[in-house]
Amino acid sequence: MNERTLYLGLDVGTSGVKAVLLGDSGEVRFEAGEGYDVSHPRPSWSEQSPEMWWQACVAAMRSLADQGARLEAVAAIGVAGQMHGAVLLDAEGEVIRPAILWNDGRSVAECDELERRVPDLRRRSGNLCMPGFTAPKLLWLARNEPDAMARVATVMLPKDYIVFRLTGARVTEMSDASGTVWLDPARRDWDDTLVEACGLGREQLPTLHEGSDVVGRVTAEASERLALPRVPVVAGAGDNAAGAVGAGVVDAGQGFLSLGTSGVVFVASDAHRPLPERTVHAFCHCLPGRWHQMAVTLSAAESLRWFAGVVGREVGDLIDLVERRGALESDLLFLPYLAGERTPHNDAGAVGIFHGLRANSRVEDMALAVMEGVAFSFCDGLDALNAAGAAAKRLSVLGGGARSRFWRQLCADALGVPLEYRESGAVGPAFGAARLARIATMPEEVDTAIREVCTTPAVLDTHQPDPGRHDYLTRKLERYRRLYRLTRELHTG
Repeated sequence: MNERTLYLGLDVGTSGVKAVLLGDSGEVRFEAGEGYDVSHPRPSWSEQSPEMWWQACVAAMRSLADQGARLEAVAAIGVAGQMHGAVLLDAEGEVIRPAILWNDGRSVAECDELERRVPDLRRRSGNLCMPGFTAPKLLWLARNEPDAMARVATVMLPKDYIVFRLTGARVTEMSDASGTVWLDPARRDWDDTLVEACGLGREQLPTLHEGSDVVGRVTAEASERLALPRVPVVAGAGDNAAGAVGAGVVDAGQGFLSLGTSGVVFVASDAHRPLPERTVHAFCHCLPGRWHQMAVTLSAAESLRWFAGVVGREVGDLIDLVERRGALESDLLFLPYLAGERTPHNDAGAVGIFHGLRANSRVEDMALAVMEGVAFSFCDGLDALNAAGAAAKRLSVLGGGARSRFWRQLCADALGVPLEYRESGAVGPAFGAARLARIATMPEEVDTAIREVCTTPAVLDTHQPDPGRHDYLTRKLERYRRLYRLTRELHTG
């Protein structure tokens, strides 16, 4: 197999960095990962050190080399990453404070303030202002850490910081920029009114690019640190748009479900079609002339990882227990709102709840309830996308949680929509980032290159909804929704 040319994709996730190397024919040749933790210095706060991401990239490169990968054969690099995080650099390029992440809920009041300052914010951005997004974080910073705010020369997103460390360029691209609330997705440009409402100027934001645009080359310093050649680096993509590229979801009506740390139902579109009142995210795709709509749940696979930590088990062991449990019907309910919730509630104060525990409840009963609760959160997201006219007839499924065949089938049964698990599904965003790098090196016009590279990976497993299970889960879904309605006042009152 030809190894003369490789394409590197990095995914700067919430729980770790993933790295993949693609060969000339687009196949994954090597993959590696390096984990890290999230800091929660106060309730509802989530932060990480950008330096930790960089060190994880260094470790991932070392792991690839240890596997026998010829890093000198890398021809181009793409970076994907968790969205919405605020990475703050001073004029010298030094990080001012830990990055405030996408699942941080501290800026609820600032969301309200920003919508008061810009009454037509939803029309301008096509989206609600939510605490996880980047813009309200800067208002919070100005109020609570004014000395830090005064030093801000550039506001970056997490994957853009890695591009900065690779190239020295202060850049971003359309998909990630859409999640800041500063972008007008229809025009694919910053909205100066929204930027200025946060006390910033356009000069403090990265320059905008499409995802496959080359934005620089690996610097001599980065080349030595990562053992990589001084090759082109592309702008990359937010993790969900990169996952879409990896899954071949690039044309209107195609979609995927991501069972990652957070959960996403994503449908591509050929125009910007906002529906902020249903908490639908209406963003640019990372490819030119394309957009997408997205429903987001903040704690998907993270919910099961959290529960595994509480009971001192491995996630895989819990899934095995559930599969051996036998009967798949239970009255136990779980609301997976460990970090608040976006679609459909836009409720940063929402909390996780077990309901229906009894003296004979077992670990496997609770684990099943967690997995069902995450599936129900996808049902809420799909309903919102249906209202926005963006539903797909079938969905690819990707993300780390999608490695579980049981959980994939559970989601298909709950949604009533066929799910297709494809090659490279578990490394989706990193795979998509590598595809963007490959597009950049091709001599063809960009749309032709996209057609050639962004093919739909082979289906490894198809999950048709079971009618009986769907009917049972639909009835249980109504109880799940009622539980949120009945308990909401306990965290809002």
